[in-house]
Amino acid sequence: MQISDEGYIIKLLKHGENSLIITVLSDAHGKLTGFVKGGGGKKKSGIYQLGNKISFNAYARLPENMPQFKGVELLQSKLAHLLQHPQKLAVMQAFCALFDAVLPEGEVLEGLIAPLQHFMNALQDDTWLQHYAVLEFKLLYFLGIGLDLGSCAATGTIENLAFVSPKSGRAVCFEAGLPYQNKLFKYPHFALSKNIVPSNEDIFDLLKMNAFFLKKNFFDAHGLQFPNCRANLQDILH
Repeated sequence: MQISDEGYIIKLLKHGENSLIITVLSDAHGKLTGFVKGGGGKKKSGIYQLGNKISFNAYARLPENMPQFKGVELLQSKLAHLLQHPQKLAVMQAFCALFDAVLPEGEVLEGLIAPLQHFMNALQDDTWLQHYAVLEFKLLYFLGIGLDLGSCAATGTIENLAFVSPKSGRAVCFEAGLPYQNKLFKYPHFALSKNIVPSNEDIFDLLKMNAFFLKKNFFDAHGLQFPNCRANLQDILH
C-alpha cells in the first residue's frame, strides 16, 4: 500500500522512546492509523497535536500491516488558539475521542468531510459550536442512525415540525408534541438548512440529542463505553 493524502490528527500514542502512533481523519482514505518514526521528538512536537491538519505519505508492505507515515507536513495548527479557549479545547478533545471510537479504519468518510472542514475552519469565529453540532448530526447518518425527520410520526404532516421523539427518532409536529414537549428534543431546523441561524438553545439541544442517539443506538448497542469527555461536554460548555 502506498498513498498520499491529508487530514486531521485525532489520536496520538507514544511508541518507544521518540516515535508515535497517530490516527488521522483523511480526505480520501478515511480514518488511518500509522507509525511515525521520530515523531515524538521535541523538534516535531508542533506538528503532532490533536486537531492539526497534515499532509502525508503512507506506506505498508501488506494491506493488513500498519502503515508508516513519511513526508509529513503541517498544513494547519490549532493548538495555540485552542489553548486560549478552554471550551473549544474541550470540544476538540470530545470530537477526537468520539470520532476515533466510532469510525472504522479505512472507510471513506462520505458526507463527513465537508462538515468536518466547516467545523475546523469555524474554530476562529463565533459559529464553531454550531458547526460542531451539525458535524455530530451528520455522524448519526454516517453510522446508520439516521433519524426520520421528514414528517410527523403522529399525524403524517410535513408542516410545523417542531420536535423529535427520543423513542422513535421521528419528527413530531408542534400541535401533536406540545403536551409532551418536556420529553422531546427540539427539531434541528438549522442542521437541515443553511439559511437558518440557530440560537444557543437550539445548538445545545442538538448536542443533547446527538449524544442521546449516539449512546443509545451505537455505544450501548455495541457494548461500548461512551467517551467521558463527550458525556461531560455540555456541563463544560454551560
